[in-house]
Amino acid sequence: MKKLMLGNAAVARGLYEAGCCLISSYPGTPSTEITEQAAQYNEIYCEWAPNEKVAMEVAFGAALAGKRSACVMKHVGVNVAADPLFTISYTGVNGGMVICVADDPGMHSSQNEQDSRRYAIAAKLPMLEPSDSDEALRFTKIAYELSEEYDTPVFLKLCTRISHSQSIVELGQRQEAPERKYVKDIDKYVMVPGNARPRHPIVEARTEKLIEFAETTDLNREELGEDTSFGIITSSTCYQYAREVFGEKASILKLGLVNPLPRQKILDFAAKVDRVIVLEELDPIIEEHCRNLGLTVTGKDKLPLIGEFSQGLVGEKLRSVTKPWVGLEEAIPPRPPVLCAGCPHRGLFYTLAKHKITALGDIGCYTLAAYEPLYAIESCECMGASVSSVHGFNKALGKESEGRTVGVLGDSTFMHSGMTGLANIAYNQSNSTVIILDNSITGMTGHQQNPTTGKNLRGEPAGQIDLEVLCKAMGIRRVRVVDPNDLKATEQVVLEELAAEEPSVIITRRPCVLLKSVKKNPPLYIEPDKCKGCTMCMKIGCPAISWKDKKAVIDPTQCVGCGVCQQLCKFEAFSSTAES
Repeated sequence: MKKLMLGNAAVARGLYEAGCCLISSYPGTPSTEITEQAAQYNEIYCEWAPNEKVAMEVAFGAALAGKRSACVMKHVGVNVAADPLFTISYTGVNGGMVICVADDPGMHSSQNEQDSRRYAIAAKLPMLEPSDSDEALRFTKIAYELSEEYDTPVFLKLCTRISHSQSIVELGQRQEAPERKYVKDIDKYVMVPGNARPRHPIVEARTEKLIEFAETTDLNREELGEDTSFGIITSSTCYQYAREVFGEKASILKLGLVNPLPRQKILDFAAKVDRVIVLEELDPIIEEHCRNLGLTVTGKDKLPLIGEFSQGLVGEKLRSVTKPWVGLEEAIPPRPPVLCAGCPHRGLFYTLAKHKITALGDIGCYTLAAYEPLYAIESCECMGASVSSVHGFNKALGKESEGRTVGVLGDSTFMHSGMTGLANIAYNQSNSTVIILDNSITGMTGHQQNPTTGKNLRGEPAGQIDLEVLCKAMGIRRVRVVDPNDLKATEQVVLEELAAEEPSVIITRRPCVLLKSVKKNPPLYIEPDKCKGCTMCMKIGCPAISWKDKKAVIDPTQCVGCGVCQQLCKFEAFSSTAES
């Protein structure tokens, strides 16, 4: 049966058809839907782990037990999981293990656009890279075959366009993998130096075998067209761009196994064309490999090292080396992201901005408080960095910053990487204030559960961590909870905790306004005669409030009646009852 599927859904289907038994992941755009879609198959146990390191270790544990497993993350998640990653490359696996990673060229929802191929190279692991949904499904199944044949975890790399585009896939049936019983093998799985040293040559020998495989596999296919004046070596979504720009007559070497790369196959292809163009997003990995083989190629001398490619960009940049390209040059107006109308974080960030408090931020939708008009977030590096950074900031500046600086992060982010930073604050005693924004969900990636919500990935009852009890158990004596929509109470708690002479935690607790379980209030409206045009309500940056004829105006289709703007208006121009 054929079906139109998202790339992520196709990967999930591939995991199902391959007989995967366990998936452990941490949500991260553009990878999130893989695990969510896989959870619809009852044959696969799926979970949200607290972070990617845990997810990879869980998946390895299942593979060690002899079951096919997977872990799923975005590119920056591999940074978190790098510790086990490099070691399980040495140990190998028992049951097949697939590591699904989705890169984000263009940084649509990321703090950087690193190239995950570098991790495959550094860890000496095979990496497959599909170019559409059908390949996403097929390559996932092939990844398990390679994993078990070569005794290695296998990367499956996607990018935003492959994850979130749709194409036709051919569905198959689930095939249960042959039983692989766990056998105690200390030399193989206990990576003390004496055991790790003899494992390294095994990894190198495995790489050479995989290079031999790369020469013959149809994962790497040559498509020699009528036009051999130039040949394109490419992979992933760039293959689609090449076909759209240069047509069916172009000669292309399409790489599906991007680590390790073939040698002779590339040389043979280059001998059949007059010149070689390497078309790849981000780092020049294929290009560097070609140059190491002694080839002269066109690549990053014409194409950018940064950003996401498009058909128009490929046509424009390669115009001088191929043929003229005619593209549409239609400017698209920018639409800057904002906190949602009624967002429970808005009151807290208004308070911080009002008192000119330095807020070291973190990864989450609340990072949008860095934009105008709040300008409340002053740093954002990686998950959990706000907690560790505020400790270092205050240790460096002492009294100068202690009463004027906070670290801010969400409940899911705190569980991911914030706890160790808070342990550091409690242990090394900086006078730091950490604010945990508890909106009862993982908001930025589309409302996934986390260890504080009391529900698992499927929405079933699960173990629930009590943030107040946890923070106190970690050595923080001052733990306060406040409703961030109550501006007066929020201001009081923030100022009191900043004035305290010991570490403290503030938990701002109100569910995300977009949750289906959250009851919305009727929209507010503004009495024009009472509005004096003071612009006070515009300072919170609510998208439901706009400015027209020197008066504030509320969009009733967006307003959820949170009441934060009401608390700011000295003239009582906001009303909860519309005019008849």
